[in-house]
Amino acid sequence: MFVTGATGIVGSWLVRELLGRNANVAVLVRDADPQSELLRSGDIQRCTVFNGTVEDLWTLERAISLHEAEYVFHLAAQTIVGVAHRNPFTTFETNVRGTYNLLEACRIHTSLVRGVIVASSDKAYGEVDALPYVETMPLRGRHPYEVSKSCTDLIATSYCHSYGVPVTIARCGNIYGGGDLNWSRIVPGTIRSLLRRERPSLRSDGTFRRDYIYVKDVARAYMLLGERACDPAVRGEAFNFSDESPLSVLDIVNAIRRLLGSDLEPDVRNVAQGEIRDQYLSAAKARETLNWRATYDLDTALRETIAWYRALLA
Repeated sequence: MFVTGATGIVGSWLVRELLGRNANVAVLVRDADPQSELLRSGDIQRCTVFNGTVEDLWTLERAISLHEAEYVFHLAAQTIVGVAHRNPFTTFETNVRGTYNLLEACRIHTSLVRGVIVASSDKAYGEVDALPYVETMPLRGRHPYEVSKSCTDLIATSYCHSYGVPVTIARCGNIYGGGDLNWSRIVPGTIRSLLRRERPSLRSDGTFRRDYIYVKDVARAYMLLGERACDPAVRGEAFNFSDESPLSVLDIVNAIRRLLGSDLEPDVRNVAQGEIRDQYLSAAKARETLNWRATYDLDTALRETIAWYRALLA
């Protein structure tokens, strides 16, 4: 197994799932943040580590070749919408170049690689007239982050249909849980602010609606795609993963406030740029084809998430 983006929120929990099944795991690490769950948990000590970035094709080729990776999970990305708006070049370098580099390395080693699972996003769909998003919708990203994800999906599909690279695409909404160190995101940012007895700040007006899906449900979805990678019903396909219960930003903030017993009101700044107002997914295809469903309810998942950040910030 080879995992890019292994120090991120999903990568850390996915590596734990893989190790729990006695997989031989190699990871690509760009920045070894000691607060990452992969490092804090000690799981990195059980992995083969390749240092480098997805922008370097030959680092990826070397990792896949030397590790003889049969399954590749491509999670490395610049994932912050605001960063993409401020700096589109580096976002495109990581998300677009990084994707075709990874897929090219897999194409070179098609005799080794049996499955490639590519992390995408609901942002790949762009803005549409009717929600929820379904997999048959065209990809119409307009702003930099959305475009980078639309490109990711199209490139992945191209490598599958043109060269037979066994690619499957996973599209999720807003992923939350312990291990997310991007404090500009609403869940970790709100928890940290409230634990510090500070008002949480909202970039938007608070009414934007999103899917919020717990990282352990996402890790399980990736595992399932890996297990089914050779299945003709899965290979070359994209799957949405969602608990199908969209919430406004204020809804998620108030849920965290309730669980922490906080009366601090959010600071609504309404300065968001380059963001679609409402985005949420249908997971019907994942239910029907993969028998996948989200298993964590919001309160249970948030309690676990809050506990993780309490320990981190203590």
